[in-house]
Amino acid sequence: MAPAPHDVDWYLFDYGMVLSLAPDSADWQRLNTATGRDLDAPDSSYWAHRHAFDAGELTSAHYWSTVLERDVDPQEIERLDRLDAALWARQNPATAQVLERLKASGARLALLSNMPVRQSEIFTAEADWPRGFDRLFFSGPLRLAKPDRRIYEHVLAQLDTRGSAVVFIDDKTENLEAARGVGMRTVHHVEGVDLAAELGL
Repeated sequence: MAPAPHDVDWYLFDYGMVLSLAPDSADWQRLNTATGRDLDAPDSSYWAHRHAFDAGELTSAHYWSTVLERDVDPQEIERLDRLDAALWARQNPATAQVLERLKASGARLALLSNMPVRQSEIFTAEADWPRGFDRLFFSGPLRLAKPDRRIYEHVLAQLDTRGSAVVFIDDKTENLEAARGVGMRTVHHVEGVDLAAELGL
């Protein structure tokens, strides 16, 4: 059943594959050309170390040197971080419309994303979308990442609310299961989902 708006203190959105679209081939090609590797392959070193990078366990320098199996200098690190951010920069227009409707209704909006420190800094400083949210929570700076229960508990404490008053929207089942573990209501954002209908708009 879709949550009634008067029951909801906060709508909590994931970023990748919810607010943003999947990376396109041209963006992957730019990163692949810069590194000389096929990082978009599912078994690539980009993905093998990604959760640790998102969780703040690896710095950008450590991540890229591990991915590329060589030393990287600060200038190259910044270039790779920006190419990486560009992969995830394309916004999902359908989600953007839902956010606008929620904001117009007076709803409070927060974001909880697994995202490395530098990427979160780039988006917060340079992108338009962060201004649409009342609160932003990024895994890298917090040194916690979904689906770790502690990151959800941190968000609830910071929002000063109970889990049942939060609707969490994410594309990954393990993240949704963890959110339900702290009492949040959830919406599974997959291709073809009518998010407005799921949220009762």
